[in-house]
This record gives sequence, structure tokens and C-alpha cells, in this order.
Amino acid sequence: MSSTTQTHDASIGAPVVEAPRGRRAHTRRRHDVGFWAVAFAFLAVMAFATVPAPLYVIYQARDGFPTFTTTIVFAAYGVGVVGSLWLAGHLSDVHGRKPLILVSIALELVAAVLFLVWNDVSGLIVARLVTGLGIGTLTATATAHLGELRVRATGDEGSAKGASVAAGVVNLGGLSLGALVGGALAEFVGQPLLVPYAVFVVALVVAFVVVLVAPETVGRPEQRVPYRPQRIQAPAGKGAAFWAAGTGAFAALAVQGLFTSVAPTFLGTTFHVTDRLAAGATTFGVFAASALSQVVFARLAQRTQIRLGMVLLVVGLAVLAGSAVVLQVAGFIGGGVVAGAGVGLLFRASIGSAGALAEPEQRGGVLATVFLIAYAGLTVPVVAVGAALLVLPTLPVLIGYVVLVSVLAVVAGVRLAARA
Repeated sequence: MSSTTQTHDASIGAPVVEAPRGRRAHTRRRHDVGFWAVAFAFLAVMAFATVPAPLYVIYQARDGFPTFTTTIVFAAYGVGVVGSLWLAGHLSDVHGRKPLILVSIALELVAAVLFLVWNDVSGLIVARLVTGLGIGTLTATATAHLGELRVRATGDEGSAKGASVAAGVVNLGGLSLGALVGGALAEFVGQPLLVPYAVFVVALVVAFVVVLVAPETVGRPEQRVPYRPQRIQAPAGKGAAFWAAGTGAFAALAVQGLFTSVAPTFLGTTFHVTDRLAAGATTFGVFAASALSQVVFARLAQRTQIRLGMVLLVVGLAVLAGSAVVLQVAGFIGGGVVAGAGVGLLFRASIGSAGALAEPEQRGGVLATVFLIAYAGLTVPVVAVGAALLVLPTLPVLIGYVVLVSVLAVVAGVRLAARA
């Protein structure tokens, strides 16, 4: 049986009746269940985003298109993400977190159906564009929603930090899981260009249903707020910290972009590794290391995490490039995994730093801006690599990529550590 408690408000000299304990407990349980529902949906959507990574080699062998076409297909995904973040990534601050997450899942379902029924090159481009639109709608919204749900479930503002770790793990862990599932299904189940997408149609339907039970955490304004696209600008007076976070996120996802686009093709053409599961496992290893490092090193001071992430990323990329020179596939993959561990720490520090710069009512918009910069890092360098491969040998292009990303990571890491 629930009971009520009374506290005394000295300003008006009257007792204030608080909500019954039973009701508060029920509300906290709802937010706790909502947290896990949104986390599952976040995981499912991010996993779906990398399912095609180990399948590009199959499409390429079937249709005979060059590596540059693969980068175009991948670029369509990036354009979708960036465009969605710019146009809609901040709208959850006004219209609520839950509706935007449901829209995102619906877009991923449309993309999955497109993969099933229209799988030539033009269909791949359209499907990846739609996938990107859903991811852009989801990332900042789900990240903000998870933090708010966790705080309301625990009643502790400090729990937002733990939710930030969870969001980072789900984000990058989902990307790793999708590549592994896609590669495994392609290798061991018939119809490799159909079954992975059919499996995710089911997973996404489940995700849509469970999000329906999640509580909303944003109240809609009483007056209509005029629509405008996301402004790419720092919060007032916090420009240096904001752009340090944006540069770190850009560099981190530039590494991930390499392993979700041309790296599987690079494994097949340079190292002659054509096993579909191996291609998916390579991408899985990089993203899984990104997710795992955030958990393993969570207790370290933030400044230490940033410095460690910067070192791991640069050393891993150096090993990767050196292994490409001497044609050591184990070193290529191992270097990617080490770099991935650094990516996880640098990416989480960047997102956490950006989120801390904004008040709650602006947090979705600020996070959307940083994710927009991050996904530009996922897309622009990869397209540049694809274009460069049309006129230059693979090795100098890869080394140039490694040098550029390493420099950006060091610049961002030093600045983030100084402000930690």
C-alpha cells in the first residue's frame, strides 16, 4: 500500500504533498524498462547499418563494378546520415525523443525491404541512402533519450555518465554486431543477399514495438516553434571546446569508415582473403574493440582515457599501414582492432564533452551537430579514398589516409585532454 509524505515549504508556510512512494517507484520502473527498450532499438538500428559491409564483395563479384562504385554506395549512406542530422537531428528537442526514434526504425524497415526487392547498384544506392536517413534521425535522439531515461529511473543526475557509456557501447557495439551477423549469415546460410536483411526486418519490427512502451522525456512547447535546419555552430562562449569535440568525432569515425567501406574489398584484392565471414569478422573486431574499450577503461580519469585513446588510434593505424606494406594480413587486422579501441575512447570523450556544453533543452541539437561532423568524417574521407584509387595505387592512398586521420586525432586529443 503506497503512502504519501509531506514536506514543509517555508516560503508559503504550507505543507507540500509529494507523490506517493508507490507511484514514484512505478514511474522509475517505467523509465528503467524504457531505457532498455530504447537501448535495444538503438542496437538493432546501428547493427542493420553495417550488415552490407561484408556483402559488398558479393555484389561486386556478381555485377562486376569497380571499388569506386562501392564507395559511391557507401557515400549514399553518409549523405543520408548527414542530411538527416542537418534537417531533423535536433527535432526531438521540440517534438519529443520517442516519435523521432520510431520514425528512424520505420525508415530502416523501408531500407531493409529495398535491399530485398531491389538489389542492383541503383537499388543499393537508394537503400543505403534511406538507411542513412534513419541513422541520422536516431543517433543524437537516442543518445539524449538514454541519458534522460537513466536519470529518471535512478533519480540520480550522476547516472547520466553511465548512460553515456551505455550509449557509446550500444552505438559502436551495434555497428560491430551487424557486420558479424551479415558475414556469418552470408557464409553459412543460403541466399546471402537476402537472408541477412530478412532477419533484420524481424529485429526492427520488434524494436518498433518495444519502443512504444518507453516513456517520453521531453515536454512539447505550448507555442509552435518555427522549423529550421540544424545550425552548425558552437554553444555561445564554448567554441574551442565544441570544435575540439567535433574534430575528435570526425577523426574517430574516419577510421570506422575505412572498415565499413573499402577495407573488406582491400582484404580481398590485396590479401586475397575472400571468405565472407572473415570480412565481417574484421569489421566486427574493429567496432567491437571500440565498444569494449569504453567499458574496460571506464574507471580511468577522462583525461587519461583521451590520451590512451589517442595513442591506441595512432599506433593501431601505424601497424595497419606497415602491415599493408609487407603484406601481413594479421597485422592489418590487428592494427585495425587496436585503432578501433582508441576510436571508442576518443569518440565517447568527444560526444560526452559536447553533451556537457549544452543545457537539457538544447542537448539534442548540440549532439546532432557533433554527430553531423562525425558522420562527415565517416563519409568524406572514404569518398576521397575511392576517387584517389581511380588514379593512384592502393598503398600510397592508404598511407595518406592513415597520416591524415592520425594528425586529426592527435590535434583533437590534445585539446580535449587539456579541457577534461
